[in-house]
Amino acid sequence: MRSPIERLTEKVIGGDAKKAALVVSETNLYYLTAFPSTDGALLLTAEKAYYLLDFRYAEAARAKAQGVAVEEFTNLNDSIASLLKKHDIKSVYMEYAALPYGQAMRFEGLCRANGAEAVLDTTLDDAIRAQRIVKSEEEIRKICDAQAITDATFEHILPYIREGVTEREIALEIEFYMRKLGADGNAFDPIVVTGGNGSQCHGIPGDTVIRKGDFITMDTGAMLHGYHSDMTRTVALGFVSDEQKAIYDTVLKAQLAAIDAVHAGVPCSAVDQVARDIIEGPYPGTFGHGLGHGVGFEIHEWPRFSPRDDTPCAPGMVITVEPGIYIAGKCGVRIEDMIVVTEDGCRNLTHSPKELIIL
Repeated sequence: MRSPIERLTEKVIGGDAKKAALVVSETNLYYLTAFPSTDGALLLTAEKAYYLLDFRYAEAARAKAQGVAVEEFTNLNDSIASLLKKHDIKSVYMEYAALPYGQAMRFEGLCRANGAEAVLDTTLDDAIRAQRIVKSEEEIRKICDAQAITDATFEHILPYIREGVTEREIALEIEFYMRKLGADGNAFDPIVVTGGNGSQCHGIPGDTVIRKGDFITMDTGAMLHGYHSDMTRTVALGFVSDEQKAIYDTVLKAQLAAIDAVHAGVPCSAVDQVARDIIEGPYPGTFGHGLGHGVGFEIHEWPRFSPRDDTPCAPGMVITVEPGIYIAGKCGVRIEDMIVVTEDGCRNLTHSPKELIIL
């Protein structure tokens, strides 16, 4: 299988020896080379890909970066200028969305001074986005590896949930255990909310203690080898009321129906509508966010299960399905899985149980 750099180079440059592409954003540098750097650039030419790094990164990059020639620079602009002249480059595609105006103008001046035109449109951005939106089998495997840590952490944390323990204590144990299992880090700061805080869908774990009769919502994910996982489970302590059970059952029904609706070619907005219709009938106005988002090299990618995203589902897309009901000051429930779209439906990458668990 061709590397991410080879695929992007073919898409943007297409073998034209006079064209180049310059990637500078930290996320895309990591995605394309498998080597993270906070300061550097990737110059793609028809002949070769150059990863331009300073002394701090060059040695490690030579051992770990994939598909590139590592060039150590003292002055980045001088190194770019030298390579433009070496390959007689006449046009350079830029990362339009990643470049602040001042930096874009400096790169434009640099190109012009070396006989090339800076292409300041979305050509390169669109090509990278189109490539990242559909995951390769290797990428899906890495996401599954990250999710395996998340599933194991959920199983681990359940015995820690007891009366008097705080949201913060649960969140800290989740963070610690994921790292203990080998995660490079958390995909995001864990969300742990209980009781009345459950209506805060992105609430910050605090000193609120867990009490019997509370829902506890935990939104967690691991990051491993650059790829992320994302899962939410809501459990209860001791008992639940009939109202709580009805809320939970509605969210679960919406989630299962939405997953069942995912097929190649179905607009993302239509999948969102399936879950929204189930929730909005009995609980109008309580589901205020989109149904899901792409996951991969970033925790929030493309596409989105949203009323505003009509992107057709395509095989290889990895997307969350996470409906919720949030009743201000009272309680909240969210259930979230990651799925990968297939030709005839989807495959669930999340394996933790989601029937209501009462501890």
